[in-house]
Amino acid sequence: MGKFTFRLPDIGEGIAEAEIVAWHVKVGDRIEEDGRVADVMTDKATVEMESPVSGVVLEVAGAEGDMIAIGSPLVIIETDGEVEADAHGTPAVAERIEAETPDAGDVERVEAEAARGASTGSPRAEVLAEPKTEKPQAPNAAQAEPVEAPSASTKVLASPAVRARAKDLGIDLAQVKAAEDGRLRHADLDAFLAYNAGSGFGSVGMRAKDETIKVIGLRRRIAENMAASKRNIPHFSYVEECDVTALEELRAQLNSARGAKPKLTMLPLLISAICRTLPQFPMLNARYDDEAGVVQRFGTVHLGIAAQTDAGLMVPVIRDAQDKNLWQLAAEIVRLAEAARSGSAKSEELSGSTLTVTSLGPLGGVATTPVINRPEVAIIGPNRIIERPMFIPDGMGGERIAKRKLMNISISCDHRVVDGWDAASFIQALKKLIETPVLLLAD
Repeated sequence: MGKFTFRLPDIGEGIAEAEIVAWHVKVGDRIEEDGRVADVMTDKATVEMESPVSGVVLEVAGAEGDMIAIGSPLVIIETDGEVEADAHGTPAVAERIEAETPDAGDVERVEAEAARGASTGSPRAEVLAEPKTEKPQAPNAAQAEPVEAPSASTKVLASPAVRARAKDLGIDLAQVKAAEDGRLRHADLDAFLAYNAGSGFGSVGMRAKDETIKVIGLRRRIAENMAASKRNIPHFSYVEECDVTALEELRAQLNSARGAKPKLTMLPLLISAICRTLPQFPMLNARYDDEAGVVQRFGTVHLGIAAQTDAGLMVPVIRDAQDKNLWQLAAEIVRLAEAARSGSAKSEELSGSTLTVTSLGPLGGVATTPVINRPEVAIIGPNRIIERPMFIPDGMGGERIAKRKLMNISISCDHRVVDGWDAASFIQALKKLIETPVLLLAD
């Protein structure tokens, strides 16, 4: 027996501390090597901490919501054997990858770990002990016949701890998508569970239980940022109606001939229009340091895209959006949204935006008054597309009534930096481009 101190590792350049947002163990629990210890968050990025050793948890460093310094003890573990007594861990320390079907050596090791768990009264002993299975004999060359390719389940890459947890939960690992490098982690299981949680239907009249939820982690940061934005920034909003009938027709035409390219939504087209309009209105693509009294205007557009996740609202950033075509924008939106929702987005992908677009898609409502993503000075909110009859020119000097697709575009601005005239002029210029979408394809 020995004691191992697992210290919070350096999880980002210039990071001095992190917040504990979730514990996955408590004092007295047995944890296996690669087992999930805790999730910590800094700069809106949540990092999964995994134990580099097996043993029983003796101490944990505080409660959820507490801050912990880099290098401080995160958890102390009583190990099964002699190990280095004190070490800085790293996220996902064990990088070995095993096949779905264990070989004889794997089975013996798992059974040995299960036996040790049984001696300490571990409830995981039965989970880890799997029956031995004989390996099928490979046919010789004379007997060899064409066989089917191995199923996806035999190619799943995951640590023993992830496999054991998936077995506890009744999850087929072949159905789970890895967020990065092809290896399944605990975060991937969480995302799989969250995605499938909404598939059931509650009966009429069911009563939900009362809950008291501590505001920590990303939710606390969102609350602090929104409060600071509304407290310090004098907001004003402007809303204009745009006819997007021609834009939707263009989108449909582009999608019909896209081949292997990603499907276009309205958002890439809107971003392209924004990037083409901004050079005339540099005061909107800016950040305001109110303490220093300095406004920094940007020649490049680092566009924040507000994305709703299970943890709360996150804003991944499309770098140099003005240099990307419609297909590149579409691919980047999908990539960043998936990274944000799975928790795999990097810190640099969640910071440094110069202007933000926030959209609720079909839930967008008639008009919105979005809150500025401080220290930016403006935020743009496209709303839901609706169909209504309108009077339009009939080509003979008169008018006729036709069904048109209409969308309101909202903008909120920092009145210390942006005048109402500037915001209105920007939206009118954007409207002209949106209603003449062929200009989006012009050089």
